[in-house]
Amino acid sequence: MLASLVLLALLMPGQSQDPTLPPPEAHLKATAVGLGVQVYRCAPRHGTYQWTLEMPIARLFDPATRQPVGTHSVGPTWTWMDGSSITGEVIARRPAANPANLPSLLVRTHSSGGATGALTDVTLVRRSDTQAGVPTMGCDAVHQNNEVRVPYQATYSFYAAGQTSAH
Repeated sequence: MLASLVLLALLMPGQSQDPTLPPPEAHLKATAVGLGVQVYRCAPRHGTYQWTLEMPIARLFDPATRQPVGTHSVGPTWTWMDGSSITGEVIARRPAANPANLPSLLVRTHSSGGATGALTDVTLVRRSDTQAGVPTMGCDAVHQNNEVRVPYQATYSFYAAGQTSAH
């Protein structure tokens, strides 16, 4: 029996680490809940039709107070109520267990606004805990150029590189 369990453990693929987790030296600065829509357009691509993401349009809320703290828009860009802003590019992705939910992402960011504030030294944003956001209707020649706005919710975690909290 024990030999069978050992053999089974060797044959089972190992649990791979989530590629959207930030590196251990990253310091969590803020967390926000994003509520909004993902805007898609049905377009020809690679010989077929696919929904193509045009932009997110979301408001960001403090998860503890439920008060608005900023917005999330095309870029991807996050803008805080203090005027600080970051834009980024996706560096890692993990598909959601439910295909109707957006994938988790890790995004490398840089400051994109002139104002200093909460987002000024943020270098990574992680999108996780997604709910919905993926079009479920068909995209074909009949629907070419149609736009859909799919409601979604996600947690956004904002990280600074290698800093410790001043608290």
